[in-house]
Amino acid sequence: MSTRLTFLRRCAAATLVALAAFAGAAAAFAAPLALEEIAPGIYVHAGLVEETSPQNQGDIANIGVVIGDDAVAVIDSGGSVAVARSALQAIRAVTDKPVRYLVNTHMHPDHIFGNQVFKAAGATLIGHRKLPAALAARADFYKQSMREQLGPVLADEVIVTLPDETVEDERIIDLGNRKLTLTAWGTAHTDNDLTVLDVATGTLFAGDLVFMEHLPVIDGSLKGWLAQTPDLEALPASRVVPGHGPASAPWPQAIAPQTAYLERLASDLRQMIADGVPLADAVKTAGRSEAGKWQVFDAFNARNATAAFAELEWE
Repeated sequence: MSTRLTFLRRCAAATLVALAAFAGAAAAFAAPLALEEIAPGIYVHAGLVEETSPQNQGDIANIGVVIGDDAVAVIDSGGSVAVARSALQAIRAVTDKPVRYLVNTHMHPDHIFGNQVFKAAGATLIGHRKLPAALAARADFYKQSMREQLGPVLADEVIVTLPDETVEDERIIDLGNRKLTLTAWGTAHTDNDLTVLDVATGTLFAGDLVFMEHLPVIDGSLKGWLAQTPDLEALPASRVVPGHGPASAPWPQAIAPQTAYLERLASDLRQMIADGVPLADAVKTAGRSEAGKWQVFDAFNARNATAAFAELEWE
C-alpha cells in the first residue's frame, strides 16, 4: 500500500470519527428539550452547569417559557441554533399559541445564540436599551470565540440577531390575561441586564443577575452588582429562575450564596490592594475561600478577580 493511500485512509477515518462525534452530539437534541412546569403556565428548561462545548451544543443556560391566553413569551434562546430549535419543538409540544416575544436577558452567547430561530418563528425580540450596541460591538468576537467552544459547524450556523425593540427602564407586555414586567438594570453582571417578572405567580426570571451552582461571572461591575442586589431582592417574587442552575428556587433566599461570593471577592481584593499586592498575585487567591461552594470555579474566578481588581483599585 502506498504511503499516499495510507495517509488518505487515515484522513478518511479521522473524518468519520469527527462526524460520528458531531452526530452523537446532534442526536442529543433530536427530540424536544425537557421543560419543567414550575408554576401554572410557566415552564423552564434548565441548562447544564458546564462550560460550552460541542458535546453540550451550548445548552448551558436556562430558558423560560410563559404562556398567556393569547400568546407565548420565551426568555432567552439558548447557546446555539440547535438548542433553540429543540426548545421551540418543546414549546410546540405544550401549546400551539404563537410565540409573540423573545426576551433576551443580556448579551452573552449562551443566552442569545438561538435568537434567529425565534425570529423566524415570528417572535418580536426585546432586550435592554444597551443590548443592540453591546451585541453589535461583540458579534464578530463572539462568532470567533464560539467557533472554538462550540465547534465550527454549530458556530457558523449562528446569525447574531439583535433585538427589534428595547426597554429603556420598564415595560409591560401582555400575553392575554398574563402581564410580564420587563426591567432594565444598571451595570452589574453586564451593562445590559434585563429581568422578567410574572406578578401573577410571583416568578422572577433573573437572567444572569442570579447565578446558582455555577460561579457568578462578572462582565460588568462588581460594585454595581452588589449595589443593585437590595433592589433585586425587593421585587415581589416568591421564586426565581436563575440564569444558570436549577429551574427555580425560593426568592429572595436563592441569591444569598451569590452575594456572599461577590462580597468575599470584593473584601479580599480591597485588602490586597491596600497591602500593595500586584494583580498577578491577587487573582490567584482572591475569593478562593468560596471555591468549594461553586461549580466551574477555576474557569471563572481568576477572570472575575481581574475585572474586579481593575474596578476597585480606583476607588
